[in-house]
Amino acid sequence: MGLMFYGLPSKDEVHRDSKSIVLTFKGKRKVLSSSPLNGGYREDLEAVFNYDENSGGTSASMANVSIKSEKYKDLTVTAMATGSIEVNGGRVGDPAAYYEYNDTFETVEIGTINIILVISANLPESTMVRALVTCTEAKTAALQELMAGSKYSSGIATGSGTDGTIIVCNAESNILLKDAGKHSKLGELIGITVKDAVKEALFLQSGLCADSQYSILKRIERYGINEESIWHSYKKRTKELSMNKANFIDTLHKMERESELVTYTSLYVHLLDQMEWGLLSPEECSIAGVKLLELMGNQIGVVGNGKEKDDNIAADYNEEVNHHEVSNFKENVQ
Repeated sequence: MGLMFYGLPSKDEVHRDSKSIVLTFKGKRKVLSSSPLNGGYREDLEAVFNYDENSGGTSASMANVSIKSEKYKDLTVTAMATGSIEVNGGRVGDPAAYYEYNDTFETVEIGTINIILVISANLPESTMVRALVTCTEAKTAALQELMAGSKYSSGIATGSGTDGTIIVCNAESNILLKDAGKHSKLGELIGITVKDAVKEALFLQSGLCADSQYSILKRIERYGINEESIWHSYKKRTKELSMNKANFIDTLHKMERESELVTYTSLYVHLLDQMEWGLLSPEECSIAGVKLLELMGNQIGVVGNGKEKDDNIAADYNEEVNHHEVSNFKENVQ
């Protein structure tokens, strides 16, 4: 079961080894779980666990668990999260990866966000379900605030296809809470702890954070634009190549974190999102998109060690974005 490395106010203990995290109970607990193993609503469990089976469960290392706890008066909420979405992060409603038929599934690539949420109070069954909803909203908010892209569409990820959640409350507590929604203090604490734990877990596992996302390549990658596609655009429009691929990519990476380019790219991508959501018309997005591309094309500065930025790189980045996305605007207008 591993060594104990965290204790809860209820005297419950969190143990960890290289493959698992186990929460052992010191009294009667109510559990609501999405797990296919002993999942659903239970009152007869002595422990719950997060296990890295490396074959369809979670690919996040147990060493990268994040534990966040918040307290208000006699109420304590603790969230434990492991996270990985670099392989199968997706947005709800994306094209499916498999169809279930008579317990038969296609193999899916692993990568997941697993959360164990422990509430020191006693909750009715219906409130535990509401806590699960609030917990899921908090996880999705964390991904939205990181602008983490889906691997299956151009949308912002809302989770992975294999996420799991366990809600635990203390059936022996004298505190009975009947609301876990956003207006309640319990809901607030769930939101804070889960968001913070998910963000830290993703950072520990894969380095995903606000700083790593501060890049034109990161902002635009969910729309299929990357260094390879920009390089091919450069070769297509340049008769005599002024630099080889290695130098081109190096120069592109020197540009990718320039504040103006990151800002304009972010605005451009958000136009595409709002067109997809039906909040702006394709005509409106097309006009604004062309103006943003012009601003990006005019953004010429100094990079790295003082060398002037190669204008061709900016032009090729613009052309690749324009080729991929303004054409989409036009198709939608027609």
